[in-house]
Amino acid sequence: MNITVDEHPLLDPVLLLVRWPAELGEIDTLPELAAWFSDDAKPPIDRPEEVKPAVRNLLRHGGFKPSGRSKPASEYLVKAAERGVMGSINPAVDCCNVASLWSGLPISVVDVNKGLGPWRVGIAEPDTIYVFNPSGQEINISGLISLFDTEGACGGPVKDSQRTKTHDGTTLTLSVIWGTSALSGRTEATAQWYSALMASLGAQVERVKPAGP
Repeated sequence: MNITVDEHPLLDPVLLLVRWPAELGEIDTLPELAAWFSDDAKPPIDRPEEVKPAVRNLLRHGGFKPSGRSKPASEYLVKAAERGVMGSINPAVDCCNVASLWSGLPISVVDVNKGLGPWRVGIAEPDTIYVFNPSGQEINISGLISLFDTEGACGGPVKDSQRTKTHDGTTLTLSVIWGTSALSGRTEATAQWYSALMASLGAQVERVKPAGP
């Protein structure tokens, strides 16, 4: 799989192509999922205070304002876990949410078969908007570092597009860990744990080497 990554002074991404052993709707999720969303969890990675501002700075680079309803997805997960409202969606998203919650890095996960290559990571142009949930709500991602396929933006560190979201029939996913060079080693540590979580469910995880523009 070829993915072009545009030059960016802060972006430190990891791209993971994941082949699931069956359709997601047929795979049991992480057996300890509820425990990972609790205060008693003991993740192999910490989440120091400097993670939040560093991630927000990454998102600001292109002019995007990461606050309010447009805050990084990882921040949403922290608040949702604190309220006790986290639950299972499907194995792919559950693994993503656990790794993102504790690392503090946003992670996108899309259904490769619902997109169409070539794929690219870059800054969204002005007035870039997509639907992000089944009810048709939209988000303006102008200036945000994002994932694109041939039809346009389809994922990012705030909300992924509804167009390429996973579903019960998904068997092949692409994950983007939206890391920043300001947090040395954090993207790699997150990728290793995230990959191990998915592998524990029988998934085959392949690193995708980014191509330059």
